Amino acid sequence: MQGAAREELRPQIDEEVLRKVAEIAGRWKGRPDMLIPVLHEVQEVAGNGIPKEVAKTVSEAMGVPLAQIYSVQTFYSFFSKEPRGKILIRLCKTAPCHIKGTKRILEAFERALGIQAGETTEDGLFTLETCECIGACDVSPAALVDDTVYGHLTEEKVVELVQALRERADLDGGA
Repeated sequence: MQGAAREELRPQIDEEVLRKVAEIAGRWKGRPDMLIPVLHEVQEVAGNGIPKEVAKTVSEAMGVPLAQIYSVQTFYSFFSKEPRGKILIRLCKTAPCHIKGTKRILEAFERALGIQAGETTEDGLFTLETCECIGACDVSPAALVDDTVYGHLTEEKVVELVQALRERADLDGGA
């Protein structure tokens, strides 16, 4: 989807969310060394992503250039400019996992979710990403689902995991 069309589909950020973002960031005005912790907190408040409006609010409230915020956002994989799904799946793509079959596991996740890496399901439940090392080389191939590591993944385990996550989300009230 092209830029302008994508912008139109993006929901507007609620004024209350922007107020909370400004409050969080404002506590650290003049403290650019606190940008990473601020962005972590802001991303939670803004709905698991830091879109342009939110980044601008952080910039103004902290007195940090917008370019610096974008630099941090694009360097660290734990930040996103786009909203992510309720459940974030990060598949490790470093050498130990690659050697043990990350490509097959990624393809299994893509089939099970109906999306490609870097995308979010239409229901907003899952986002699938690849990332650098998650520190689980001893159980590779591995994925980080939210804050839980799943290792020794096989194509069958991926199908079971996605099904279990969907069932858990249904019990918790869905997306």
